[in-house]
Amino acid sequence: MYDPDTDLALEKLPIGIQAFETLRGQGYLYVDKTRWVHRLVTQGMFYFLARPRRFGKSLLVSTLKCLFEGRRELFDGLWIAAPGRWEWQPHPVVVLDFNQITHDTPEHLRLGLARGLDRIAGTYQLTLNEPLLEGRFVELVLGLQRATGQPVVVLIDEYDKPLIDYLGQGEPGLAVARANRAILRSFYGVLKGNDVARVLRFVFLTGVSRFSRVSIFSELNNLYDLSMDDACADMLGYTQEELETRFAAHSAALARYLDWTVAAVQAKLMQQYDGYRFARRDVRVYNPFSILNAFHAQEFGNYWFVSGTPTFLVNLLKQEQYDLLNLDELEVSQALFTTFELDQLQPEALLFQTGYLTIKDVHDRLYTLGYPNQEVKTALSESLLYAVGEGIQKRASSQVLQLTRHLQREDLPAFFEAMTAIFASIPATLAGQRDEAYFHTIFYLALTASGADALSELLTNRGRIDLAVHFPDKVYVVEFKCNQDAAAALAQIRAKGYAERYRARGKRVILLGINFSTALRNVAEWTVAED
Repeated sequence: MYDPDTDLALEKLPIGIQAFETLRGQGYLYVDKTRWVHRLVTQGMFYFLARPRRFGKSLLVSTLKCLFEGRRELFDGLWIAAPGRWEWQPHPVVVLDFNQITHDTPEHLRLGLARGLDRIAGTYQLTLNEPLLEGRFVELVLGLQRATGQPVVVLIDEYDKPLIDYLGQGEPGLAVARANRAILRSFYGVLKGNDVARVLRFVFLTGVSRFSRVSIFSELNNLYDLSMDDACADMLGYTQEELETRFAAHSAALARYLDWTVAAVQAKLMQQYDGYRFARRDVRVYNPFSILNAFHAQEFGNYWFVSGTPTFLVNLLKQEQYDLLNLDELEVSQALFTTFELDQLQPEALLFQTGYLTIKDVHDRLYTLGYPNQEVKTALSESLLYAVGEGIQKRASSQVLQLTRHLQREDLPAFFEAMTAIFASIPATLAGQRDEAYFHTIFYLALTASGADALSELLTNRGRIDLAVHFPDKVYVVEFKCNQDAAAALAQIRAKGYAERYRARGKRVILLGINFSTALRNVAEWTVAED
């Protein structure tokens, strides 16, 4: 029985809180990551870490800041506070957060950086006199070391924001990004100069993207990239163990609210928000932003996705006429992860680095990428559907939402009535090349946008299954034809033995043959049989 008063004793959830001192000082729930922090600060000096947005990078920077400031009281009860693990000697800390630095023009970026350096100097009663930005940075670091007698810590959060904010804005946006890149290249290069490097204790940069070393880090090429380091695979995000232990009370509260079992709640959380893998080591983590919001709202929403819709990415995929059917089984080489360039954007690199695809499997140097979880798959498919099938969002979005329910109920007449309305909502002027691949793409995107667990282009030893749609009690095996007939599609499923891989799973197997017509620009006929 759900009782809202029972949940008043739960630890507060840190929705939108990125300041470690606020989180710890005001009693918010904190998943202890200080074991990983300790490894960083004791085993190295120059680091870089890339992770998708809202994955805890800013909180990690804030944690490092408080640690190096010697604020031991904030770490009471955490792993790193055990005797002998850390000497709580205060160090001067330079924190530059590009979320708070104006960068809409190169001039404003220079001015914003200069003001940030001045502000930090002021907290240590220093005055900076160097007129040039790079000289000012050198002056600050050397001045802090002289004033305190301690080596300096430099923490830079969202280092790439002055670049990635201008992707997708055409040539004018790229011109701003290139100019900002030149400024940042020289600015970051200060940290490798002999005078500065000898007085540094620790340097840590975070961002979303991993620009190649020749692009932005040519002057700071001694950074160790943690982004795909096995030891740091679960440094950000929540592991299964952390979810089950630190969020046990919140899982129980959500189960009471929904009148579900705790096991059912955790299974749904796993399906919706788990699955991110950032290294060869097979460790999966939950999206922390979505987990916190789901427990807070007591609903399984698409929280991470709607916090920053990837309009540029969707437009790029459409512009490149990218094969949207294979996003869930995308094979790439290891080189993809280190070749991000402003002037040579690769959709696969963007999709991975921004968190819309993740590592599913690794074999030697071949990586298989796919959607991390149902939240991303459903929401990104919806955005792609409305971009590729212009007109659907305005005229048939309600039909999209009903598709999965119709299939679950096995109400195929209602399903195809909705699907026909979806295709009919696409203006004829946007027809393009209406072939089987086009119809297949719209069909697949509409299904996944409705929340279905659908997989496309599944390879078997006798061919490729066009589409498989999974439910707890059944699976639909679907074959498409264009300007032929539905019976031929059904015959191919049987001739190729496409249902064989599902027979041993204890589910019913429903065979569905569909024929599209280029003249009608729609579904022409369909037929169904049970295996």
